[in-house]
Amino acid sequence: MRAERGLSRQDLAAAVDVNYQTIGYLERGEYAPSLDLAFRLSDYFGLPIEAIFSRAPFTPLSEKVYGGPS
Repeated sequence: MRAERGLSRQDLAAAVDVNYQTIGYLERGEYAPSLDLAFRLSDYFGLPIEAIFSRAPFTPLSEKVYGGPS
């Protein structure tokens, strides 16, 4: 979601008040966010938490809109 919105890890980290490395850990699935951080990310993106975090991998929005590789 961060990349699809053109945000750097540093930009997102600053917006939710965490270290930029935390964003990388979250994206790679190496770190489970606190409930507080999950709500801050939810507020930042204007989406419910379950739209941001899931146990199943998400399909990239671009793939949903434009279709997958042929």
